[in-house]
Amino acid sequence: MENICGWIAQAGCSPVRDPLKGTKQADWLVIGGGITGLSAAHALADLHPQARITVVDRQRAAQGASARNSGFVVAHEHPATSELLGSGGFAGYETDTAIGRAAADEVRKQIARLGIECDFRESGYFFAVSDPRKLSQVEAKLQTLRAVGASAVFLQGAALAEKLGTRHYQAGLWCGNGNALLQPAKYVKGLLDALPEKVTVYENTDISGLQRLSDGRISARSQNGCIEARHVLVCLNAFIPRAGIDDSGTFAMELSASLTRPLSDAEYHSLGAPAPWGVLSTRPLGATVRLTPDRRVMIRNTAEYRARDLSLSELADRRRHHVLGLQRRFPMLGEQDIEYSWTGHLSASRSGQPYFAKVEEGVYAVAGCNGSGVARGTLWGRLLAELASGRKSPLLHSVIERAQPGWLPPKPLLDIGAMLRMRVESVRARTEV
Repeated sequence: MENICGWIAQAGCSPVRDPLKGTKQADWLVIGGGITGLSAAHALADLHPQARITVVDRQRAAQGASARNSGFVVAHEHPATSELLGSGGFAGYETDTAIGRAAADEVRKQIARLGIECDFRESGYFFAVSDPRKLSQVEAKLQTLRAVGASAVFLQGAALAEKLGTRHYQAGLWCGNGNALLQPAKYVKGLLDALPEKVTVYENTDISGLQRLSDGRISARSQNGCIEARHVLVCLNAFIPRAGIDDSGTFAMELSASLTRPLSDAEYHSLGAPAPWGVLSTRPLGATVRLTPDRRVMIRNTAEYRARDLSLSELADRRRHHVLGLQRRFPMLGEQDIEYSWTGHLSASRSGQPYFAKVEEGVYAVAGCNGSGVARGTLWGRLLAELASGRKSPLLHSVIERAQPGWLPPKPLLDIGAMLRMRVESVRARTEV
């Protein structure tokens, strides 16, 4: 049993960058080499052509949580009951959707501008359930999605099974005109490989803290060196406390997923030869599933409140849970058909909104992707660079205004409350795992 991300294995590796040694100078330091940090570095290079820009990552750049997600480009979220058209929460949902659509467009622009090959598909995806009772107020949700510019269609029974190649799902909303799918490791690797030569990247460099120097600059320390910079952008999401930011209102969750071998021609045609698709559950802890362009099945059906990595024996236990989920949907697949299993971390908040802020003079940070990191992380990177550069825009104003992650109780109350909530949600999502 090995913890190997199937997306990363398929994407391949970029050339290795050296770790930081000694003291280096920079105008701009970006901490975190994932989607947000790399997008910020691209934006800084555009905004400040003569500046010295440095990116550091505690492991291999472009191989952390950003490369390990499920590859959903989220423009339109599944609306909650409190967000339906005509309700008090619709105005907030409308604003969040405008941000989401801008974020998805930012992904499209980066793919086109940088020539990134990442299996990008403008096919939308499904919010689908096995228990139709878990997809309520269908007509109101269709009206809500259409009111904010989405294409939305309700499918059930045989019509849905024809689209997905499985009868596990009994009801679903297909949502397009903004929502898309991609191969996440190829996308973030593309962002890394396309960085301008003037951007310096240090890998395997763990920043242990930030210190203000007497001249106002900031020193970012690692085990074997430090970087002194005028401006620091912290793009660590779930691991924002590593930069000494402990009051972001966000917390880490660990997820695990598996990717099967490609289906054979006979297996694929027995399903009806469906087009590649993605399914999100309407329940927070329901399974995320994809049929990829190369006919593999990806499933993510575990989520836990924890920042510590699963051990290999713990991952093996989660993999068995993946198998149960696979066999509910595709009975011909078993554990022997899984090629890769891996873990990754999600940054979440109580409200579902991010932390996006000027922390102090010269230090800016963002965290709390809440499962929408491909699109929002891409947009946040650019907007954080613009905020730090003194730029203003209506979109930046909207993001800052909505960035209210909510209050979190201190530990151990947070730990107890989070674990209880996870247990409740796991029971509610039982039929959708």
